[in-house]
Amino acid sequence: MTSILMTPSRFSSSLRDSQAQYGANAPNMADTLPSVDFGFNDLRERMKQFTERFDEFIERGQRRVLEERNVFRMSVAEMEETQRHKEQQIAGLECRSTQHADNLAKEVAETEEMHASISALTAQKEEHIARRSALQAELASVQTAIKQRREAQAIYQRSLDAEARHNIPELRFWEHCLGLRIEGTGVEDCLRFVFVCVDEKDAERECWFELVMGGREYEVGGTNPKLDRDAVDEVQEKLGETRELGQFLKAMRALFVQGIRA
Repeated sequence: MTSILMTPSRFSSSLRDSQAQYGANAPNMADTLPSVDFGFNDLRERMKQFTERFDEFIERGQRRVLEERNVFRMSVAEMEETQRHKEQQIAGLECRSTQHADNLAKEVAETEEMHASISALTAQKEEHIARRSALQAELASVQTAIKQRREAQAIYQRSLDAEARHNIPELRFWEHCLGLRIEGTGVEDCLRFVFVCVDEKDAERECWFELVMGGREYEVGGTNPKLDRDAVDEVQEKLGETRELGQFLKAMRALFVQGIRA
């Protein structure tokens, strides 16, 4: 038994010897096969480069789409803002057109009244000629009355001049710094005071009121936009009491601000 069994080391040594002997006598099959290079490394590198270029292309496309979408949104917003501004301008022009039409209608009515007055005066001319002698007797009293009226007018004019000297510096400040503009209305002794920068949403919007100054007391006529008449009357009474035009303009502008916000 001892002579027949072999240890592992001796078996391995014998196997190597037999393989070496067989290899020396027989050719290796792997050596006889042709060498084939499939280029897997080159193909893998090119696929990697293609993937990177494709990812870059996708990223550039996404950025371009986002930029175009942002530009489109900005263009739409600008167009909407432009349209809103144009609509506001159209509304302002329509308002001015309406005001102009109203002024023309007033002027036409005044012209008709003047023609009627001329006709009446022409009809009265002959009567006045007949009464000439009687009027000469009354001339002295009329001259006295005229003199008294001139004196009263001079006193009133001096008071107006004093008010003007007091109000002119503040009025100039309103005109140059606070957007106030004074216009004629086509009606004698009537002025229109136009404010801008009153509406916070539309700085160019015009708000105005007309002030009739033909009588001894100033009177507020039309307003645009319309204001509470009781509040206007209260401001008008204060103007009659104080004769301070600056305070009056501040109060009227405050009424416009309150009316727009409401």
